[in-house]
Amino acid sequence: MNDRYDAGQGGGQDGPYEVVGYDEYGRPVYRQAPAPQQTYDPYAQQPQQGYGYDPYGTAGQQQPAAPYDPYGNGNGNGYDTGRQAPVPPPNSYDTYDTGQQAPVPPQSAYDPYAAATGGQPQAVQQTARIPQQAGPREEPDGAGPAEPEYRTEQFAFVEEPDGDSEDVIDWMQFTENRTERREEARRRARARTVALVVVLALVAVGGIGYLWYAGKLPGLSSSDAKNGGTTAAGAQERDVIALHLHDTDGGSTSTALLVNNTTTKTATTVLLPNSLALTGDDGSVTTLAKSVDDDGPDATQDALDSVLGTDIEGTWRLDTPYLQNLVDLVGNIEVDADTDVPDPDAKDAKDAAVLVHQGEGQTLSGKMAVAYATYQASGEAQSAQLERFGQVMHGVLRKLSSDAQAATTTVQTLGMILDPPLTDEDLGSFLASLADLAKGGDHKTALLPVQDDGTLSAEDSSGVVKDVLGGTAKSPDEGAAVSVSVQNASGDKDNTAKVRVTLVNGGFTFVEGGTAATAQATSQVRYADAADKENATEVAKTLGLSTDAVAKGEVSGNARVSVILGQDYEPAS
Repeated sequence: MNDRYDAGQGGGQDGPYEVVGYDEYGRPVYRQAPAPQQTYDPYAQQPQQGYGYDPYGTAGQQQPAAPYDPYGNGNGNGYDTGRQAPVPPPNSYDTYDTGQQAPVPPQSAYDPYAAATGGQPQAVQQTARIPQQAGPREEPDGAGPAEPEYRTEQFAFVEEPDGDSEDVIDWMQFTENRTERREEARRRARARTVALVVVLALVAVGGIGYLWYAGKLPGLSSSDAKNGGTTAAGAQERDVIALHLHDTDGGSTSTALLVNNTTTKTATTVLLPNSLALTGDDGSVTTLAKSVDDDGPDATQDALDSVLGTDIEGTWRLDTPYLQNLVDLVGNIEVDADTDVPDPDAKDAKDAAVLVHQGEGQTLSGKMAVAYATYQASGEAQSAQLERFGQVMHGVLRKLSSDAQAATTTVQTLGMILDPPLTDEDLGSFLASLADLAKGGDHKTALLPVQDDGTLSAEDSSGVVKDVLGGTAKSPDEGAAVSVSVQNASGDKDNTAKVRVTLVNGGFTFVEGGTAATAQATSQVRYADAADKENATEVAKTLGLSTDAVAKGEVSGNARVSVILGQDYEPAS
């Protein structure tokens, strides 16, 4: 009564089964042996037999389908050594749990290669049964067709790199990097602009500060002091060294004062004529040339301080051989020669060859520089020779090193013996300062004007004495003698010597004030500081003048009391 499909695997009403292949799980796949000349209708309604339930309406009397050929080769044997399409597992329906499986209508097998190869539609066949194996999985009511199976190779395109996408990424990165570079360039440009503005502002402020400090601003320089400038000439700081050039061949001397104005940052070489009248320690009158030869550097320095109201810090004796070596050491100099200079070593002066030619920008060696600095033509005033000496010193300063150590080495190389308290280091540092100013165009040469008798004219010499040298009355040490400047306006030149002797004997320091151009009837005694009023009164009494002649007024810059001798002066017998 209970017919099983797998009974005996070869008998039964459904006929024998045969193996047609293996599924993807390695299980054998069976089918009923085909009956000749029978066609299978998978949707034919067959009467239900037995107790088994066939949900697809198939009965054991339906005819098997034609042999299965998965590749359509038509061999009819049901076996194919090639690839076979997987067969879905049959659904299992065993109502009475008898271990038998109800036959199910065959389902069309899915061939993944059919679509790709354009294969022919597969023949409909009955699904082969597997004895003692669970039937097809029961589908829920209303379920749709089975979902297609997918293999890994069908999704290979997901893992393949896309060249277009990489190009897009590269373009986006390039665009982003270019934008960042542009922004960075703009930031750097702004930073450089700000830095440049700051630097220019600092330079401008520094330049104005330097000009103000150097006194070169309009209305603030030392040259404008007499016109209401803020810094008076006498209040400026100066370093002064006396320079004596000794001509070892001719025996003459030339004197100049090297002045470094540290307030205005200017330098000046003041040329002093040999005829300048000085007063010795004993009150006697002498000239600058005699003082240098006879009294020595110390006495000459003190006499110059008294006459000019300066404070000379040291004396530099420069003999002509040392000047020649100095010019050679600095590498020659250039001057604007004002005359032809013959060779001093020529035996015949008339036929001597020209050593220095007249003209601008003449290059002088050491020997040529010495010849030019000491040359004085016959009948020529000494001032012309002093001007040439000043040109040579200006050329030396322009070629000398501005470094203090290098300038000191140059001085030491000369091998000179300096007069105390001047040392090689002091002279080298001082010359380096002057060289720096000379290279910057802040060095000049000035000639001190003197009268024929060697005295100073108040009108002519005030520009050099006051403005350049800053000549003022020095604050005397305790117990020091009071300096008295005497100008002779009595009409008698001998009165000057008589007044000198009288003042020196009275404990005063005599300062030559020169001779007035015109005579004056009455004598005058002046003082500038109220503290010197008593000293002025004592001077008047010493000279036998009336105290009514004492008055406050202008005083020579290098003295504390000024005396103008009039015709009323009567020398003591």
